[in-house]
Amino acid sequence: MNAHNNRYNNEKKKRSNFDLNSLIRKNILNIDPYLSARGEHNKDKDSIFLDANENSFGSPLSFLNSYNRYPDPFQKELKKKISDLKNISISKIFLGNGSDEIIDLIYRIFSRPEVDHAIIFPPTYGMYEVSGKTHGIDIIKILLTEKYQLNLRKIENSMNDKYSKIIFICSPNNPTGNDIKRKDIKFIIKKFSGIVVLDEAYIDFSSQKSFSDEIEDFPNLIILQTLSKSWGLAGLRIGIAIASEEIIKWMNKIKHPYNISLNSQKIAIKALENKDLFFYHLKNILLERKYMEESLKKIPIVKKVYPSSANFLLIKTKTNISSYNLYQYLMKQKILVRDRSKIVLCNNCLRITIGTHKENKYLINKINKYPQFNQK
Repeated sequence: MNAHNNRYNNEKKKRSNFDLNSLIRKNILNIDPYLSARGEHNKDKDSIFLDANENSFGSPLSFLNSYNRYPDPFQKELKKKISDLKNISISKIFLGNGSDEIIDLIYRIFSRPEVDHAIIFPPTYGMYEVSGKTHGIDIIKILLTEKYQLNLRKIENSMNDKYSKIIFICSPNNPTGNDIKRKDIKFIIKKFSGIVVLDEAYIDFSSQKSFSDEIEDFPNLIILQTLSKSWGLAGLRIGIAIASEEIIKWMNKIKHPYNISLNSQKIAIKALENKDLFFYHLKNILLERKYMEESLKKIPIVKKVYPSSANFLLIKTKTNISSYNLYQYLMKQKILVRDRSKIVLCNNCLRITIGTHKENKYLINKINKYPQFNQK
């Protein structure tokens, strides 16, 4: 017992000595942030606003006069709703124009172009690589295992204290849908001296617990969540980062001044107040996921339906059935899915989002008819 406690205390001490500034690019450390008119100080709503060069007479949308004013640059009211929902301090929350903006910010803050590299684990979300390459960052790819789990030995051998700055882990993973083992994620967070980005975009569909409850224990961890998936607000483009106060301060320092529109903030606040409907939709998605999994397994041309903790399923067609041809056939039936067959470890695979029961029944019916269609 004492040995266990000593090991825990040593790990905690090691993490408490984590030096964030040593990871931040020098040009970022020395930057003077842009101070927007709305960001300089808190203002009473009844104030006379003559500071931001707005049109004081209003917009052509006279019935919506507030559009002539800039939105809150730090989304305080929306963050309060998210803080209450997730039981996380506002100071540990950053909101971006989708998670893609946050991924871009992470690269800008922590990685030096043409010098550093990031580590990703394909098959996974494509923007980790696209954003990194846009910034001139070398991308080290370590394939997941055949069971779509982390290859810890290869990952540990690829870590370089001088040049490895960011690791991206997606759990539940996209496009495979599975949870990454919690103990393996913890191993990487503790072992890696750089920033670990844990993308939990699909966490609400999973029975696995979010790491957000443990953010205090991991100063090098940034958790990504979103209102696009389980909350059904993809059109608003609101991504969430949960991290230490120090990391959040740096994100706020270099973000675009008004990165989330007034409309997006207002609608998201209203949505977050309707938790009953959220849980009702979430329950139905999980029921439909089970229905889809069971139904797809009965279809002769489907070789495998991979276990999913997300709002989609990855399926593999049998060897003599081209997933691309099936994808094309479904398009002709006005059903859009994703062909993932060209992605590593996803040969002959389609990714299918869980729809309404009516949509799912229609899909199953059409896939069942595919062999007959194929023989004509």
